[in-house]
Amino acid sequence: MKFLFERDTWQEVYDSLSKNKLRSVLTMVGVWWGILLLIALLGSAKGIENSFNRLFGNFATNSVFVWGQVTSKPFKGFQEGKFVNLSISDTEKVRDNVEGIEFVVPRNRNQALVVRKFLSGTFTVFGDYPILDKVQKKKLIHGRFINQNDINENKKVVIISEDIYKQLFEKEEEVIGQYIQINSLNFKVIGMFESGRNVGPSSDIHIPFSTFQQIYNQGDKIPFMMITGKPEYDIKQIEIDSKLLLKNLNNIHPEDKRAIGAFNLGKEFAKITGFLKGMQFLTWFVGIATLIAGVFAIGNILLITVKERTKEIGVRRAIGATPFEIKRQIIVEAVFITILAGLIGIISGGWILIAINALLGQGDEAVFVNASVSISVVFIALVILVFLGTLIGLIPAFKATSIKPIEALREE
Repeated sequence: MKFLFERDTWQEVYDSLSKNKLRSVLTMVGVWWGILLLIALLGSAKGIENSFNRLFGNFATNSVFVWGQVTSKPFKGFQEGKFVNLSISDTEKVRDNVEGIEFVVPRNRNQALVVRKFLSGTFTVFGDYPILDKVQKKKLIHGRFINQNDINENKKVVIISEDIYKQLFEKEEEVIGQYIQINSLNFKVIGMFESGRNVGPSSDIHIPFSTFQQIYNQGDKIPFMMITGKPEYDIKQIEIDSKLLLKNLNNIHPEDKRAIGAFNLGKEFAKITGFLKGMQFLTWFVGIATLIAGVFAIGNILLITVKERTKEIGVRRAIGATPFEIKRQIIVEAVFITILAGLIGIISGGWILIAINALLGQGDEAVFVNASVSISVVFIALVILVFLGTLIGLIPAFKATSIKPIEALREE
């Protein structure tokens, strides 16, 4: 490795490249473009992945939403068109009898007029259990979420989103302990959570499930439930089993496809994950293929350079240079050109990602969120460049040492 630190080694590399500057630049274009493409596409794919993660971030993604609809087949004396009302007891039976379930969360929802002093608006009010915070995590800014004591005592407490706060409160006004009216009933604010992009039903205001049942006279009925499967179980099978059980509990024909509605978040998330993995694989494939093409171009140019330097190589051989030293010099030139082009490509790709983040990565609706590549990806790309540069440098290196010194000295 000592030769790498010798001035003569790098002087020879410089002389070789500077003899035909245009050719040297064109030689590097293929590698530069390949690494730029690799960095830019991988960073963009990461930005899209981050965007989806932000979209689904508050949810347990291995989940399915289930609700009652209208039957399309008569069954056990019930006519077609019966409306299906799900109940709390249904959620308990699903939780206890369907394999692979981690949580079953019954939920209530209604629209309500919300008033504070002279400000008001119509928002979605949810009746929820504390367990909701495990499957749809709230990023609390102030206060707390609903607890079991709120449920047991039917407390009139409320958790609001940051957006609701902005509409009903003055800027920087204290929120915890304040009261708002929901359908003319006073509720004490105990928490405020960060607003974000929502998956599924919009999430504005939360009150205890038991309080919701009481003020809306819901009894045992629920409009929908959220079922979360354990990570090792297939959420599509959990959906099938849960719907079949609910049909049996509610006297619905087993083949009635309309009676129980569902939105399988896990299935949709798996599609997106598969798309992102495919995109990353395609990016690596295209990037490496372009790199290989660029490196082969370097090999071809070096073959031409070796041909032009035949007499020089003959002189070096005649004064005592070994075949190994000749090969080593050619390989160093190949690796140097490859790495130099690669580093320029990495820097250029980084600039492109900076531009993407500045132009397309801002705001809640951004398609790309923090489009970037990790240091490990850059390191792997450089290792690939060194390997390919060494490999392709062997071809002109062996060509250079295959010429006999006497024949090389005769070359004009």
